[in-house]
Order: sequence, then structure tokens, then C-alpha cells
Amino acid sequence: MAPTFADLNLDPDVQRAVDAMGFEEPTPIQAQTIPLLLEGHDVLAQAQTGTGKTAAFALPLVQRVDTARREVQALVLAPTRELAVQVAQAVHDLGRTRKVAVLPVYGGQAYDRQLRGLRAGVHVVVGTPGRVMDHIRRGTLDLSTVRTVVLDEADEMLDMGFVEDIEFILNQVPEERQIALFSATVPRRIAVLSRHYLRNPQRVTVAQDAVTAPQTRQMYVEVQQRDKVEALTRILDLESPSSAIVFCRTKREVDELSATLDARGYTSVAIHGDVSQSQRERLLLAFREGRSELLIATEVAARGLDIPDVTHVFNYDIPDDAEAYVHRIGRTGRMGRKGDAVTFVTPREMRQLRWIERAIRKNLRQVRIPTPGDIAARRREALLTSLVATVESGEARLYAPLVAELATEHDPQELAAAAIYLANGGAGGRHEDIAAVPHPDPQDLPDGEGGMTRLYMKTGRQHGVRPKDVVDAFTAEAGIPPQSIGAIDMFGDFTLVEVERKAATLVLERASTLVFEGREVDVTLARPRDTPKGPRPGPPHTPRKRPRRPKG
Repeated sequence: MAPTFADLNLDPDVQRAVDAMGFEEPTPIQAQTIPLLLEGHDVLAQAQTGTGKTAAFALPLVQRVDTARREVQALVLAPTRELAVQVAQAVHDLGRTRKVAVLPVYGGQAYDRQLRGLRAGVHVVVGTPGRVMDHIRRGTLDLSTVRTVVLDEADEMLDMGFVEDIEFILNQVPEERQIALFSATVPRRIAVLSRHYLRNPQRVTVAQDAVTAPQTRQMYVEVQQRDKVEALTRILDLESPSSAIVFCRTKREVDELSATLDARGYTSVAIHGDVSQSQRERLLLAFREGRSELLIATEVAARGLDIPDVTHVFNYDIPDDAEAYVHRIGRTGRMGRKGDAVTFVTPREMRQLRWIERAIRKNLRQVRIPTPGDIAARRREALLTSLVATVESGEARLYAPLVAELATEHDPQELAAAAIYLANGGAGGRHEDIAAVPHPDPQDLPDGEGGMTRLYMKTGRQHGVRPKDVVDAFTAEAGIPPQSIGAIDMFGDFTLVEVERKAATLVLERASTLVFEGREVDVTLARPRDTPKGPRPGPPHTPRKRPRRPKG
């Protein structure tokens, strides 16, 4: 039977922090390492990024801190400032109930902020080797009271040339201290460092042998944390899965996401460790019978489920390790069927994704977030396919006499349009996507300078948008080459972009709505600069002289 956090001898305050963050079951590295660190052993742990190793050392660390003493009692070294900030946040969250004070120190941040924190007194310092060593030499960081040192991703720190910095720092801490060294690999230099500084270390190794389902298309979307809900709903609207599982890391996130999706018109059920067995069975029955299209769940709660017809799996949070990733996506693509697995990855988690790819020996394909134009095109295509299939099947012939009768007084084309209108909800339905008018032929687009087509967007300099942002958005979302984009005239609250005719058609088809600085912006054809009658309808525009290209 797998251990729980309650089995790891955590004190009540720390256990409350674990519960508040929604963690249900310790990962293998946590289950093996936490008891050893709580007992005071030095530990050499071989574990890759994404195995849950941060909590493996953070939980014992915050439990052993004497919060009554406002002095540095623990030091965590990380190879990069991004990881230092991430680890500091994790230690802060897990130590919140004990009021553990944490300070990240790293290069690139002003010294005065770090100095204020050190003068105020902190219990835990998380930093990069160079900046920690700098503070020691300045006399602003005293390590004489340190009881615990953690070397996180030690092999990467050595690869980056920090070995002398690490040795200098370790020589400043007291003889009686505990050291935990975490490394994805244990090459000779890590072994040498361990023998020199660790005392009778306990060795912990977490293996990651995994092979993924061959019938499952594996993809990832790079997205900011705040944009995940929007990204998920757009993919759901585009794919229209009949049965999908969405995995979240914590119980709280499961409940919040389920409520948000329900409010947006999706049908979902949420299961996690706090759901009773009877309620769990009722919710799963609704999912199996198709009364709910989405199952939102934590990894632990989804274990043992037998749902053969799942078409899509979404990793709303990137899994902790490759084993968890394989377990999750194995819920789709069963019994020879094809399935789709989409993992949401924040920019900070890209390195963790690479670890998973190496472990499963497969590269995930990056896909972009669908635009409203993509969704409208897919709905229109689905409607046309359904109509053609119905005509060819002959199932609608029983209505032929009624149509013939109405056609004596009404246009058949208008009758067909009215029938589709009623079939899609009538007056209360959503018709703008289904009835989207095809984008114009390139020959019908108005000319800009040199045969280019001018597009208009109601966003500009005052919204923080730069010409580079426009080029990046057009090339990424519409798939057009940068050289097809001409002059970009950017004003305070609007922008005019000249694009080659064929490329303009692709922009209007694929990227009719773009997101700049968190705002959705429609891309439309610019109005003519001058009209023969009345005032100019379009936005004011001062033509910019284009440099003459040399011949040859």
C-alpha cells in the first residue's frame, strides 16, 4: 500500500500546509527522502526535475526550522535564478503555517532588496551560488547558524562551472550540519563532492522507465498560467470531445476548474480524495453514460478507472514525472483506438517537459492555441459535413413534400437557411460562428501600396504593442512568412499592416482574432484611405514613405 503524507511523521502545522496545497499522496522521491531528512541523515538523491523533489527537501526543512530564532538556519543552492525563485516560493507556501521566513537571493536583482531581507532576519535563504558567495564576502550573509544545506540540481550547477563557488560556500557552514544533494545524474565529480562533504549519506534513486501509448497523439501548448482556462476552452470548442479527462495537480484546482467550466456551459464532474465513494461512483456513472463530457480529476483519484472511450486527455498541470505522465495519457488511445493527449506547459516548466520527453524517449509536438477563427471554421465544416451526409443518406426525404409545398411561395435557399437557423437554436442560438461568411478571394481584397493588402487592428502603441509583436502574431497564428509583411503603421490606439494579398487571406482565415497584452483584437480589412463622398470612414492614416529598393 502506498504511503500517505500522514505516514511521514510531519508535524500538524506542516501537515496543514500540505492539505492546504491539495497534495494527496507523496511521490516516490518524497516518500523515501522525507523520513531520512527528518531523522537527520545526509542524503544523496538521484531524481530528475518534475519528480516532486522540491517538496521532498522543503517539507523536512520547514519542519526543522526553529521559528523563534530569527537567523539563517537553512540554505538552498540552485543553478539559476528562475529555479531559485520557484524553490523559494515552494518553501514559503509549505512553511506558511509555521511562519517560516524565506528570502531568494540571485544575480540580476538589486542588492538593496536582498540586504533589507537579510537585515530583517530570515530562516531560509534560497540562492544561486554566485550571489550567495558575494553576500558572504560582503559580510551580509552569515552562515554560522545554518543547520541544513540543500544542493538542488547539483549536476547542472557543476556543468555551469559553480564547483568552486559551492566548495567555498560549504566551507563556511558549521561542521555539524545536514546536507542533501539532489542530482538528475551522479557523474564522478558529483560522487567526489558527495564523499568530501556528506557524512555517511543515504542514497535514494528514483527510476523513470516509461513507454507511452503508440496510438495517442502527444502534444503540448505553451501557455501562461493565467491563460490556461481560455486555452482549454478554445481547444474544447475546436475538438468537441465526447469524453475527455482533465488532470490537475491539486484538489482545490480540480474544484475551481470544474466550477469555471460549468459556468461557461460545459458539463463536468470533479473527483479527488475528498469525494466520498458513493459520490465518486455517481459522478463516474454520469461520465461513462455521456451525461457529463468532462472528468476533472487529480492523478491519485483517477487511478483504477476503467473508461475505455476517452478520446482526449488534458494535462492542465504538467505531471510531476514521466511515470505520472504515462499513467495519465494511458487513459486514451486504448484497445487500438486513437486518442489525443495535450499538456499545458508554462514557460517556466519547459525544462521539466524536456526531462519528461527524454524519459519517455519521445518529443511532444507543439501546437498553438486555436483562435476564434479556427473554431468558427471547424463548426462550419462540421455543419456542412453533417448536412451532406444527411442528404446522401436519404433520411430527410420524409420532409420533401413539406419543402415542395413551401417552395411554391418561398425561395428554396431561404427555406434551407431558415431550417438550419431553427436547428441551431433559433432566436436564442449562437449563429455567428456557424454562418461565418467565407473570407474574400485575394483578387477581391483592396490594394495598399505596391499591390499589398492593408489590414486594420484596434490596438496600438498606447496598449504596449510593438511592430515585432504584430509580426510574431501574424507569422505564428496565420503561418505566413515574415517577408510577406510590409509596412506597419502603428498609432496610439490602432495599427495598419500591409500584407501580400495571398498572405492577407490566410491572416483573415486563421488569425481573425489575436491576443496582444491580454486583449483580444479583431483583424479586419482596412477601409479605403479616401472615399469619393463624405468623410473618410476609416481611421486617420498618414502614409509613410517606403524606401526605394535598389535594382538587381
